[in-house]
Amino acid sequence: MSHTTPADFSIIQSKGSLDWAYPSMILASSAVAMGKEAEIFFTFYGINCLLKDTRALKVSPVGNPGMPLKSPIGPKWLKQINWRFLPDSVWGLPGMTTAATWMFKKTLQQQNQLPFDDFRQLCLELGVKFTICEMSMQLLGYREEDMIDGIDYAGAATYFAQTPQQQSLFI
Repeated sequence: MSHTTPADFSIIQSKGSLDWAYPSMILASSAVAMGKEAEIFFTFYGINCLLKDTRALKVSPVGNPGMPLKSPIGPKWLKQINWRFLPDSVWGLPGMTTAATWMFKKTLQQQNQLPFDDFRQLCLELGVKFTICEMSMQLLGYREEDMIDGIDYAGAATYFAQTPQQQSLFI
């Protein structure tokens, strides 16, 4: 995809957590599979999704009441419990974000879904265009060498000038 050809479908990725990284990749790869051109514009914390080292991408159930939290291991009765009934004060305790992240990754694995790094690479190979917001990158102290290869760098004005007619989602 070149800068002169706008994508049919565009997503603005502003969230930088593991559970918010997947929806953009799923939607963009689906659009490409349907013959559309797709672009994800990564801004602010969404930039974390383009780091070479994604170990910092976590799942935090705090402040995310719609997120089901079920154990991916154990007997059937245990797997059926949605642990979301616990108050946020419990999920804010040390180790709970690590536990929620592990549960999310284990569930993905059991559902035969790709780990995030592999899914991100697949999106690039399919032709999903990744563009990073230069201003956000500078503001947050990131460097180009921190990022994966195969991405473009642009400011918000350039992004909007190149994508005036496309369908956009903000995630």
